[in-house]
Amino acid sequence: MKTLFGLASLVLALLPQASAHYRFISLIYGGVTTTAFQYVRQSTNWNSPVTDVTSNDLRCNVGATTALTANVTAGSTVGFALDQAIYHPGVLNVYMSKAPSTAASYDGSGKWFKIYQISAVTDGGSTIMFPTDNLATVTFKIPASTPNGQYLLRIEHIALHVASSTGGAQFYIACAQINVTGGGNGNPSPLVSIPGVYAATDPGILINIYWPIPTSYQQPGPTVWTG
Repeated sequence: MKTLFGLASLVLALLPQASAHYRFISLIYGGVTTTAFQYVRQSTNWNSPVTDVTSNDLRCNVGATTALTANVTAGSTVGFALDQAIYHPGVLNVYMSKAPSTAASYDGSGKWFKIYQISAVTDGGSTIMFPTDNLATVTFKIPASTPNGQYLLRIEHIALHVASSTGGAQFYIACAQINVTGGGNGNPSPLVSIPGVYAATDPGILINIYWPIPTSYQQPGPTVWTG
């Protein structure tokens, strides 16, 4: 039965989608979804994913253009809205990187830290579930002790439906530009570089989610800094 389930899931995942891939297009702040690409950098690859974890495109997507910078308060809830709900099985990470001057002029070549994640749910090999399925918005808190300043706020959904071969995982990425106020003296950690944070063979990136059903799942990237 598990074999039939796994094969059926794989077939469904490989069927052509009736609509385009999903994109993170708007920043959510104060309970309001802002205009598309007002504070989120717009890429030039339309809705295609990044698949090369060694590429600089892994930072903010291909050809991402500068946006406006939103003022947000440390400890407040922010998020991203998509142009359509997530339909590929996968996991999600949110990172921040402090700009040396302005977020608008920052290319993301500095250090990053993770502030939020949504992982897979496993039960020892009977099933694997992905809580990001069908999400049209993702919200989370900026850690209260985040130091004041301008940051890139980066979200990624790692789609795993064809991740059983190297380079098969698909990264759907966007960066918003924010100015954190009312922050603290926190020391965000662990710090990582993007690219550099992932290898194509990491167990949470190179994985067959269909068969045999994974008994556990290792979330890609560092631990979450909660501030």
